[in-house]
Amino acid sequence: MASEVILWVIFFIMNVALVASNLYQIVCLTDLEADYMNPYDSSARINAVVIPEMVVHGVWSGLFLLTGHWFLFLLTLPIMIYNTMLYSKRRHLIDVTEVFRSIDAEKKYRIVKLAFYLLLFVLVIIGLVISIVNNLIDDKDQVLHGYGIY
Repeated sequence: MASEVILWVIFFIMNVALVASNLYQIVCLTDLEADYMNPYDSSARINAVVIPEMVVHGVWSGLFLLTGHWFLFLLTLPIMIYNTMLYSKRRHLIDVTEVFRSIDAEKKYRIVKLAFYLLLFVLVIIGLVISIVNNLIDDKDQVLHGYGIY
């Protein structure tokens, strides 16, 4: 049963990484919009974390599928499909020359993803707490059975 707790901790760490990545991208876009950063730096910083974010999200979805968490897998599937479509059309990176035209759409897209990841953050926390409680209850039962305290 400890393996389930470890699995939920891995889900939690991956979710925190995705939330942090999205927050970083939103901050970079906001700094660009407020003219605190030039378009080249902003695009370079965002583009540096786009591919790792897509990979982490894909691994996260794959882990949900492999471990039998079907509901969470189905929740993460639409963004994984959208990320795959963006990557296949080569629209996943922000273009330096077009960044000001698409800044509002890019911010909205990342804010929606952030809201989605925060919803999943709550679900992962609930799953983590439930698995810890179940693990503690199972450990207590094993101790009771082992010493014949019934």
